[in-house]
Amino acid sequence: MDQLVRIAVQKSGRLSDDSLSLIKECGIKFYNGTGKLKSTSTNFPLEFLFLRDDDIPGYVADGVADIGIVGHNEVAEKAKEVVLLKKLGFSKCRLSLAIPKGTPYSSLSYFEGKSIATTYPNILGNFLKQHQIKAEIHEISGSVEIAPSIGLADGICDLVSSGSTLMMNGLKEVQEVFTSEAVLIGNPKLTDGKKTILDKLLFRINAVQTGKSNKYVLMNVPNSAIPKIIQLIPGMRSPTILPLAEEGWSSIHSVLSEEQFWENMDELRAAGAEGILVVPIEKMVI
Repeated sequence: MDQLVRIAVQKSGRLSDDSLSLIKECGIKFYNGTGKLKSTSTNFPLEFLFLRDDDIPGYVADGVADIGIVGHNEVAEKAKEVVLLKKLGFSKCRLSLAIPKGTPYSSLSYFEGKSIATTYPNILGNFLKQHQIKAEIHEISGSVEIAPSIGLADGICDLVSSGSTLMMNGLKEVQEVFTSEAVLIGNPKLTDGKKTILDKLLFRINAVQTGKSNKYVLMNVPNSAIPKIIQLIPGMRSPTILPLAEEGWSSIHSVLSEEQFWENMDELRAAGAEGILVVPIEKMVI
């Protein structure tokens, strides 16, 4: 059915929560009760499939799902024929090599002739080959961190976020292998009807993400300072300037990236800006 796009989403976990939160912020309504494996939006032509994260690239490549949200690490590991549509900016982590804490380490050559346990043998294998390191890769599932302590491997290659899990298991991170975040992937053979629906979804996602990275800023400034303030906050096209009831003063409104605002804060105040308000933007269409 061309008028309905199927999206595969991880059925549980942090990535699932963040993915569904993004879709809800796009104004798309659906029900995802506990244990539910399938759902259909009530106001957008989107059907949800709730799956294991490592199954999503395969489902999308096979056309069971049209698009999917999954970690970039899973896309790279499975190497299925899918299209990377958009990086989503959340669920960021890294795939790293780690060894026991007390073990001396100077360079990647440490792993020459060693054994490494991982659930990502393809990514690790490509990385080692690229750096001309010959090591034995043990593919295991479950808790990789235990492998060195039980003598299964000299080190591990696993996903790292804060590094606390490594520390708790007596390991230290020594080399980053791959950086990952949530991505939107698609089947390369979507029909024109489904591509149209996908374009509408991407439009909404872009509006939400642009809004999150920008802030609506307004401030009161003496009219004499307006030229200087405009140089500091150029805005999307140009700031809006409104006269205040008090003669000689105006209110300047603009949209800025949050980083740009903080970089210019001291200069804005020094130029005479007062009553500065920074307001979050829910959606932003550019």
